Amino acid sequence: MDKLAYTTVNAMKSLMNRQTAIANNMANSETIGFKADMVSAKAQYLNGPGHESRAMSVERDMQADMNGGAITQTDRSLDIALEGDAMLAVQDADGEEAYTRRGDLKVAPSGALLTGDGFPVLGDAGPVTLPPAERVDIGADGTIIIVPVGGDPAQPQQIGRLKLVSSTGTEMSKGPDTLFHVPDDGVLPVDENARVMSGALEKSNVNMTSALVDMIETSRAWETQARLLKMTEELDSSGAGIMNLPQG
Repeated sequence: MDKLAYTTVNAMKSLMNRQTAIANNMANSETIGFKADMVSAKAQYLNGPGHESRAMSVERDMQADMNGGAITQTDRSLDIALEGDAMLAVQDADGEEAYTRRGDLKVAPSGALLTGDGFPVLGDAGPVTLPPAERVDIGADGTIIIVPVGGDPAQPQQIGRLKLVSSTGTEMSKGPDTLFHVPDDGVLPVDENARVMSGALEKSNVNMTSALVDMIETSRAWETQARLLKMTEELDSSGAGIMNLPQG
């Protein structure tokens, strides 16, 4: 009986993690460049002597649906949408290199170029810092072109290039900060052929209809497991009652 209870509780834990991922996807259905969370698990047998009679479900690193989201035109010079599998390199909260598809860039008062959620954007020589400028444009290859304050608009200056990388063939995991990381502090290779669309943004790839269906299915599966756990408790109580019957 304990095996049934153990399996049921473990299934409920996995369903809870799945429901958390679905809820997070729904909450980020309008977040620029967001990639839907995907929860995967594998069977892990308990270590120790004896037969491998039971296994618990162990979640893998958080994965994401990397399919592209819809592209919308904004005509804002600091908005970019990355083409293909290209990703933008940024600096995470720990100062390590990470990657994103979020392209709603902004300039901080300090001149630092940031993503819409506040992570410093990396260029060929590290975090990008812009001098005071009347206009900032980003070329199709990621070059950053500015018109300095008081400068001639007909003679813009190139001050650097965004670090655009390729994720093809490289294992990545998605962190709680929604950024993508390469295991063991690895980095993705620079993609010299990467292209961006200026004045456009990639929307979230979350499909709300599918997310709602998944939420309902997960809730029903949870209820099924809860009923199974209750039944296990009743069977255990019945078995204990039989053992306490007077012996004739």
